[in-house]
Formats: sequence, structure tokens, C-alpha cells
Amino acid sequence: MSQSPDTILVVDDTPANLALLFTGLRRAGYKVLINERGDVALQTAINVQPDLIVLDVMMPGMDGFETCRRLKADPRTKDIPVILMTALTDAIEEVTGLRAGAVDYITKPINVDVVLARINTHLTLRKLYRNLEQKHAALEAALATIKTLSGIIPICAWCGSQIRDEQGNWVSVTTYLETHAEVSFSHTICPTCYERVMHE
Repeated sequence: MSQSPDTILVVDDTPANLALLFTGLRRAGYKVLINERGDVALQTAINVQPDLIVLDVMMPGMDGFETCRRLKADPRTKDIPVILMTALTDAIEEVTGLRAGAVDYITKPINVDVVLARINTHLTLRKLYRNLEQKHAALEAALATIKTLSGIIPICAWCGSQIRDEQGNWVSVTTYLETHAEVSFSHTICPTCYERVMHE
């Protein structure tokens, strides 16, 4: 089964820039959404959950800096990488954008090859980060299982077949291990018991 293309949200109030980026990104195999205003982009990001946002800084109404800040403040959109675009070349503006939460900063005029290279880099980083998060979660689950199985387990000294669990309930050894160690049991007879049964 083929993998669905990554979705890029492009936000710019200049039609020529939107057309240039839309065409270049589509040719590169991305699914492209476009918005002309920051407030609309916020809602699109929440509803669609794009893989990356390319966001112009200088827009009427809510500018790119404020849009980026709001994206990063919302738990639903905070993990979406944002690349800012601007004609401003002042280092202070670049720092402002990065402090707002952007992962990168591209200066205009737009060079589609540069934009594609930056997008590819940040999508790769995001996928690596997600993979790392999944492995971390799996490791945490494995450690929790190990912690559950380590330490002293209260077992009945008389019958040896009942264990007191964490809630204080007495359960069979089989039930306890099936619950805590993700194992299942098949029943058979060991040689010692076989001999005992045969001689009774």
C-alpha cells in the first residue's frame, strides 16, 4: 500500500507567492493547502493537522509571528513544524520568529528549491522524533513490566500456589503471571507428578 503524501499548509497574503509554492510543492509530491490569513490558518491547522506549515511573516491582521505563537501555544498544533518566510533581513526579526516557535526562517524572494530542501529536512526530523517517542513509550512499558515482576512477591507458604497481588487479593500463580508477564500456560504433567499418579 502506498504511503499518503505529507500535507503542507502554506499561508501568505500574496497570490503570486501562493501560486509559486503551490505549484512547486505539488510537483514535489506534497498535498498542499493554502490560506491567505493567519486566523484562518489557525483553524485549518487544528482541523487538518498538516505535517508542516510554511508561514509568511508580513500579513494584514494577525501577522506570522503572532500566528506562530498561537500555533505553539495550542496543544493541538504545538508539534507541527513552522517555517517562516519574510522579506525582512534583520537578524532581530529572525530571532523573533525562532523565539515564537518556528523551526526555520526563509528570506524572500522565494527560491522553491530552498523551500523544498528546508521542508524535507524538517519533515525528516519530525518523523525521526515521532519514531523516537514511540520507542521511548515502548521502553517505558517494558520497564513497567520489569518493575512489576521484580521485587518480593508474597506467595502462600502453605500451598505455594496462591500469590497476593498489588490490591491485596489472593490469585493463583498462573493468573498472576498471565496478568503481569504477558504469558499464557498450557497444562501438562511433569515426570515427577506422572510417577506419583501412576503409583497411586
